[in-house]
Amino acid sequence: MIDYKKLIAAEIFDEALGLTEEQIAEMIEIPVDTTMGDYAFPCFRLAKTMRKAPQLIAQEIASRIEGCEIFDHVEQVNAYVNIFIRKEYFMEHLLKDVAKQGADYGRSDRGAGRTVIVEYSSPNIAKPFHIGHIRSTVIGNAIYKIFDAQGYHVIRINHLGDYGTQFGKMIVAYRKWGSEEELEKEPIKSLLRYYTKFHEEAEKDPSLNDEARKAFYNLEHGEAEETALWKRFRELSLSEFNRVYDMLDITFDSYAGESFYSDKMPAVLQELKDKNLLVESQGAQIVDLEPYGMAPALITKSDGTSLYVTRDIAAAIYRKEHYDFDKCIYVVASQQNLHFRQWKKVLELMGYEWQEDCIHVPFGLVSLEEGTMSTRKGRVVFLEDVLNKAVEKTAEIIREKNTDGIDVDEIAKEVGIGAVIFQELSNNRIKDYTFSWDKVLNFDGETGPYVQYTHVRACSVLRSASEEDLKAVAEQQIADYGYLTSESAYTLAKLIYRMPEVISEAADKYEPSILTRHLVDIAQEFNKFYHDEHILVENADERVAKLALVSAARTAIANALNLLNMKAPERM
Repeated sequence: MIDYKKLIAAEIFDEALGLTEEQIAEMIEIPVDTTMGDYAFPCFRLAKTMRKAPQLIAQEIASRIEGCEIFDHVEQVNAYVNIFIRKEYFMEHLLKDVAKQGADYGRSDRGAGRTVIVEYSSPNIAKPFHIGHIRSTVIGNAIYKIFDAQGYHVIRINHLGDYGTQFGKMIVAYRKWGSEEELEKEPIKSLLRYYTKFHEEAEKDPSLNDEARKAFYNLEHGEAEETALWKRFRELSLSEFNRVYDMLDITFDSYAGESFYSDKMPAVLQELKDKNLLVESQGAQIVDLEPYGMAPALITKSDGTSLYVTRDIAAAIYRKEHYDFDKCIYVVASQQNLHFRQWKKVLELMGYEWQEDCIHVPFGLVSLEEGTMSTRKGRVVFLEDVLNKAVEKTAEIIREKNTDGIDVDEIAKEVGIGAVIFQELSNNRIKDYTFSWDKVLNFDGETGPYVQYTHVRACSVLRSASEEDLKAVAEQQIADYGYLTSESAYTLAKLIYRMPEVISEAADKYEPSILTRHLVDIAQEFNKFYHDEHILVENADERVAKLALVSAARTAIANALNLLNMKAPERM
């Protein structure tokens, strides 16, 4: 791919400017108003060093670079040098690049040789996989795919919530009110009923909480009965979770949850003690973080049982030793901001400089229209139900239209589940939102189905072309790129060109919505091109040129959908 900013910087460079080519390239802007050029170079910064008015500097630069063969023309407007790229040149190099790279278009090797861990999804076993979990799951998976596209070696970890006092509660609840028959028939819904009942009863009889703490203490110390029940809950939960992961087409490299680190925590506690970081407080062990403006980090409770922060410290140390990561990304709700600040500070006090490479990527919360979700009160929306309803609605819509030659069930799954994923990734991840069935099942506007249908439209145009034309497109036998200089064609091409840069930006900011919004822009501009231009015209040279742009758009859309973990159907 041609880096136009670098190319322009090389033309602008002059020792008298007092800037390197790299500095010039960083200063080059892309005007929002396309009438002000494809690129613009501001000259304000040069006024002091050159002792001239910035307008005069801009005029001199514009005159000097006007003759570059890749520029259509150059204008000086106030303190800016506005540069218009020759459209035929731009189109030729873009279409050849996209055709050559195909499914790899948008990928890079900037992360080659570096390892990134992405921890995401991480539901609690023995609890419902509800709509709230979709945020970490799909945002995390998109971040994994985006980093993979940047050439990093990415390890996907599902840090299951499979330890802690809540399992003592679950064990007590099962013993008192559970049955194997119910558990076998509806594992998660039954466990949710037991868990809800425990909290209802504990409000009347607080001694149940003592029983739960004792049960977890026994579990942490390897007692046979508690361990057997915990393993049963874990196996049933994973079986249920995997059904949802299969629907979302998501897999992990590791399911090492909190329990995996139980035998590694004594060493952590000893290290904290050896480094004089532990302080006793009312029988519990803490790390005092008051000097750093934070509440103390609770390391062990008064009964000696561990907590989240202890297990997260053990997990981080294990991951660094085992994977030697360059970056470890935690896709966890913003509710845990303080926890991560405390945890990172403890790692820093322990002397681990690599804690700076541990990145918390927070996201906003999902609430229900009737209020906040609460597992304790049994007020949840199962994610599997959401996905199934989205698929059912999509199938209904498809069957109302012509279904010849398509697998309705397969397309409904691709589009329905894609709609749910796209909605999650279309807004800035940090925003809170209220779950609404009407919204998630609305396919109008800037939605996943709209983008997927745009891909289908591009595929349909190419299917309508002759084999001879498609061969010419594949081999980039384009006689005249001048047929692609209309405003709609050029705007579409510039969006396709920017996609690799957008993917890099999404990685740098851990923000999939940057790519999602750009994908919507490509889809909208393709549809404008489709409506404004007659593509399958009589003139063979014009037809092949336009089909080449359609093919490039199809490739860009398919590749971007893949990074969002969505399918790119060819028929709908």
